[in-house]
Amino acid sequence: MKDGPNIAKIAALLGDNARADALSALLTDRALTATELAVIAGVTKQTMSAHLSKLLDARLIAVDRQGRHRYFRLADEDVGGLLESLMGVAFRTGAVRLLSSPREPALKKARVCYDHLAGELGVLAYESLVRNDLLEMSRKGLRLSASGTEWFHSAGVDPDAAAHRRRAFCRPCMDWSERRYHLAGSLGAAFLSRVYEQGWARRDRSSRVVLFTANGERRFRELLRSNSRQS
Repeated sequence: MKDGPNIAKIAALLGDNARADALSALLTDRALTATELAVIAGVTKQTMSAHLSKLLDARLIAVDRQGRHRYFRLADEDVGGLLESLMGVAFRTGAVRLLSSPREPALKKARVCYDHLAGELGVLAYESLVRNDLLEMSRKGLRLSASGTEWFHSAGVDPDAAAHRRRAFCRPCMDWSERRYHLAGSLGAAFLSRVYEQGWARRDRSSRVVLFTANGERRFRELLRSNSRQS
């Protein structure tokens, strides 16, 4: 007897280079058109449209329509987590295409994973929050402590508003380059949004890289060091 969901269909969809390139591009949490995805994957628009139809049928992506235009995005954060995890396996086994890329160091330092901070600085934030008991692991998974709620409020993040979003509130996400966890969920997304609001960092328009200014990174690290003083 074969129990549980059948992963073969999903594995086959992800095994195509063009579809994998399209899904990886959508990890930026930015909706893209079929034409834009075709350019990224190096295929014709017609070929990409056929690929996108299969991904839509499998509910790996969703589509937003504005007039005559269609914009594609990942279906949800679970798909983003799956792709990030697969990138971790690929990185560990040496299946990496970025080794000679000038973006590689920046991508490892700070990048967006769906809509939360990943890379060296993302892992630094998560481990600081856990070490100082602002995030706690319980039998039901990761949770925000009372002191953590106070700390996030002091940082300009409203945990209550994040908790009311229709998705996971906070969870660990395995980081492919650091092979340790960073903070995902609506709380992780709200935290990264606050970093942008403070002007400490901005998204690179052509990649997943999050570009911190020198002062922004200093302020970010100072904020994390305030964990220990508060706890």
